[in-house]
Amino acid sequence: MANQTSASEFVLLGLTSDPRLQSLLFFVFSIIYFITLFGNMLIMIVISTDSHLHCPMYFFLFHLAFIDICYATTTVPKMLVNFLVKQKSIGFGACITQMSLILLSAGSEIFMLSAMAYDRFVAVCNPLHYQEAMNKLFCSQLVGSAWAMGFLHSIINTLPMLNVQFCNYTEIKHFSCELPPLLSAACCRTFLNKIVLLSSAVIFGSSSFLLTLTSYIYIISTVLKIQSAKGRQKAFSTCSSHLIIVVLLYTTALFQYTKSSSSSSLILDQLFSIQYSILTPMLNPIIYSLKNNDMKTALGRMLGKIKVSQSL
Repeated sequence: MANQTSASEFVLLGLTSDPRLQSLLFFVFSIIYFITLFGNMLIMIVISTDSHLHCPMYFFLFHLAFIDICYATTTVPKMLVNFLVKQKSIGFGACITQMSLILLSAGSEIFMLSAMAYDRFVAVCNPLHYQEAMNKLFCSQLVGSAWAMGFLHSIINTLPMLNVQFCNYTEIKHFSCELPPLLSAACCRTFLNKIVLLSSAVIFGSSSFLLTLTSYIYIISTVLKIQSAKGRQKAFSTCSSHLIIVVLLYTTALFQYTKSSSSSSLILDQLFSIQYSILTPMLNPIIYSLKNNDMKTALGRMLGKIKVSQSL
């Protein structure tokens, strides 16, 4: 109890202590971060500059790309720095800030995906009223609601953490100040914090998942009623990219935040965290670009304009 105090800094143990492996991981995650930034920024530029993409579907994709940039930037730069330095410390305030931003980004992302699922539901199931139903005001309200839910998710879990006691020297067995490993490093009982974490993960995660699942149940039932195989393929192709991202995110994030501490595995925890906080933001622009003909066409138009301007 003598060593139990308000810690001024933590030590992030990261993925490995092997210097050679750290150099390799620095190179790998630097490439991943570059692809994440470049891919998502490219999507945002193409959508904002091409008038053909000024529609609800790409309005949501624009904001999803921005969330992915925020998500990756919250964790990856500090991870890269820690690969290069011996003292892998992070201040208490910086750690809590990073944790709150992770919660904000994660919460906003899952509800943004729900908004995108609803958009596809209206487009497939009620195409005649699509423009009226998905007007600019309503789309802006959906995006604002996604950010508001992410902010609420962050506040609910961050405020109780300010009263948690940590030992003088606290090691976090993770590459970031994510909430589950941060709670495991506490010196006092964190039962209330774990209840808040589990409850918020179940309530926010399940509500977002149910909204997305309900949309896709109606989408799939509508697509199956289309008689022509070409029509079914065209209708489902507009949703396949979104569905891939939803499966990747939910299967890892929900397990990570709802599992019991007794079933915790350090390697598994870190792999899941890498998947939903680092790899998913990188995969989003790749999947949406490669599987979306409108995006590829718009990108071609933009590159064509750049070539023309250079030749002049």
